[in-house]
Amino acid sequence: MTKNLIKKKPLNKDILVKLDKNEIEEIISKYPSNRKSSAVLPLLHLVQKKAGGWLPVHEMERVANILEMSYMRVFEIASFYTMFNIQPVGKYLLQVCKTTPCWLRGADDIQKCIKDNLDLDNGKTSKDGIFTLMEVECLGACVNAPILQINDDYYEDLDYKSTKDLLDKLKKNIKTPKGSKLGRKSSEPLGFKGN
Repeated sequence: MTKNLIKKKPLNKDILVKLDKNEIEEIISKYPSNRKSSAVLPLLHLVQKKAGGWLPVHEMERVANILEMSYMRVFEIASFYTMFNIQPVGKYLLQVCKTTPCWLRGADDIQKCIKDNLDLDNGKTSKDGIFTLMEVECLGACVNAPILQINDDYYEDLDYKSTKDLLDKLKKNIKTPKGSKLGRKSSEPLGFKGN
């Protein structure tokens, strides 16, 4: 079964993540010395960030060696958590929340905009390798629904037009402010004037 999970796309053996020994030691030092394997999640996160948003097999093997764990255990962890990608992803990983609050507030419009403008379906990467689309469960920002997470950043209170504007800027590699597209700060109610 694991072969099928990692066979869909060729794995890039040329990706070798530069891991700083001090970074690794700092992460591991947060856990008891006899529980070194507890650092697996933060180490996988670090590697994924440095590898362009995904975890090549040889990098998971490297994490296993660093933590003195079996590769299979590291792979099980990486393939269990949806925050880890065991397949290559685009430069921009678009994660559309599809749970009830986002759905009720227009997540389908976000997904339609992505389909209309990038011709992307769930789980697919654009031909140019720039965008990958994933439907995800709750992103924990329901009050500002609907939410689109792009890499590590949240874009909130989106509709079709604001999503299109965002995608157009990303296509041109123009940095765009994260957060609410309605101008609200944090989770304040719309129209809030302060004290």
